[in-house]
Amino acid sequence: MESLNKIGTYSNSVNHMKKELMDILACPMCKGDLELNVTDVSDSVDEVTAGTLYCKKCDEYYPIEDGIPNMLPPNLRD
Repeated sequence: MESLNKIGTYSNSVNHMKKELMDILACPMCKGDLELNVTDVSDSVDEVTAGTLYCKKCDEYYPIEDGIPNMLPPNLRD
């Protein structure tokens, strides 16, 4: 995957969500705790490439794609 880096050139780096972010993430709808469901990890076990974040309180899933969690409320996603 190519991405634009800080100096304006493209690199082939892939994004990864750090598992330690779970300490600060909350459901955008109800502010409840989120459960991490991992479907793909990077070479480092502490980094998630794909999966979902699940809120038990409001029964909502938030996708993690290319290491980026989509925390938009369901009615605002594509």
